Amino acid sequence: MESLHEKATNLLTRLIAVPSFSKEEDEVASVLEDFFERERVNSFRKGNNIWVKNQYFDPNKPTVLLNSHHDTVRPNPQYTRDPFKPEVIDGKLFGLGSNDAGGPLVSLMATFLHYFPQQNLKYNVVLAATAEEEISGTGGVESIWSSLPTIDFAIVGEPTLCQMATAEKGLMVLDCIAQGKAGHAAREEGINAIYEALPDIEWFRTYRYPEVSETLGPIKMTVSIITAGKQHNVVPAECHYTVDVRCTDKYTLEELLDIIRQHVKSEVKPRSMRMRPSGIAEEHPLVQAAVKLGIHRYGSPTTSDQALIPTPSVKMGPGDSARSHSANEFIYVDEIRQGIETYIKVLNEVIL
Repeated sequence: MESLHEKATNLLTRLIAVPSFSKEEDEVASVLEDFFERERVNSFRKGNNIWVKNQYFDPNKPTVLLNSHHDTVRPNPQYTRDPFKPEVIDGKLFGLGSNDAGGPLVSLMATFLHYFPQQNLKYNVVLAATAEEEISGTGGVESIWSSLPTIDFAIVGEPTLCQMATAEKGLMVLDCIAQGKAGHAAREEGINAIYEALPDIEWFRTYRYPEVSETLGPIKMTVSIITAGKQHNVVPAECHYTVDVRCTDKYTLEELLDIIRQHVKSEVKPRSMRMRPSGIAEEHPLVQAAVKLGIHRYGSPTTSDQALIPTPSVKMGPGDSARSHSANEFIYVDEIRQGIETYIKVLNEVIL
């Protein structure tokens, strides 16, 4: 009989071979449906999201959600391998999405299969393989939340070296416009919007919020895109720039936006107020299981679908976040084994 590790690894090779860019995950969702059908597990689908419930699901019991995403970014231009050709070399499984988040996804799916036929669990186990995570799209986990059973807590599968992120920074992307007045660059005409933007950009670079989170540290603001001007001899009338704001539990997104608008002259518009910081109480059984098992816990600076799950959750899984979105992405085959074992050890402390 094929082991859980073999099933997970073989499934990941199938997933790598199928392009699954955000909003283009139809084919890979069908691969997942086929996998569950072969395992005799009834699956549900909405859009490109697939979810399943344990065999002895009891609506009177609380429910844990196992969630990870099957969409990927587009290949890094520095790839020297075929990103859609899964190959195992020196214990590394290469391919786009192998690390982020194919490895965590298939490890969670194997974990689900482990619990699927078990009776007398304290919790129901639901697994959701979801879409559009890489673009924080609305067609992912948010779109199926009302279709899922009531979820009491969740494990979000992301590459964390199997460490447990008990908190995660939120994200607010700001589109800013500094206004000037057009004029000829050869004469003392106009108001240069670039120069008008510079004090605001310097404020974003240097300002430090007084409240610092115990789990997530300080808020971080980064000006990441600047666009201004149409030709060399015209003073630009507008300077557009984008700010990446990594938020913590010390301020709401609304409070941050208000503070920012008080300090800068530029027009400031948030793209979204959805990606809020998340966390879980230290006394939660999941966290206490990690304490007992000696699993390292930390606050994550990167965002995931954890921000869109309105219930206590942790982020953990096999693979290394440093490999995500990199050229020639890979995950060690043994990391998948470790992921399955770690998920089961943690859940055993809670649901058995």
